[in-house]
Amino acid sequence: MRKLHQVATAFAISAFMLSGSVLAQATAASAAPAAAAPKKEDSGKDIAFNNRKGNCLACHTMPTVPDALSGGMYGPPLIAMSARFPDKARMRAQIWDATVLNPSSSMIPFGKHGVLTEAEIDKVTDFVYGL
Repeated sequence: MRKLHQVATAFAISAFMLSGSVLAQATAASAAPAAAAPKKEDSGKDIAFNNRKGNCLACHTMPTVPDALSGGMYGPPLIAMSARFPDKARMRAQIWDATVLNPSSSMIPFGKHGVLTEAEIDKVTDFVYGL
């Protein structure tokens, strides 16, 4: 009887280990297509709202953007930007490094410090310019 119990226990453990292995293989197989899927490219708005990237909402309000919920009252509101910056390149330069025109600016020099890539700065500029 004892031998039968040992065989049954060994069989149960083997079955359990096998099911775990099969489950791991199934999980890996189902995860592979998800990992292979291309990552959605962030828009200028995504970057501006991302607290690990642009984080514009930390300092600025965006009254014309309904989902721009923020307490940012430190920087000027981002509204009528094309009227305030008729030269879009000038606004991009401000985002890249605001301390060039105002050395005491508290705005992060996103380009100078490498917080954003050149492509991300272009996207944020396009987004903000449209506000």
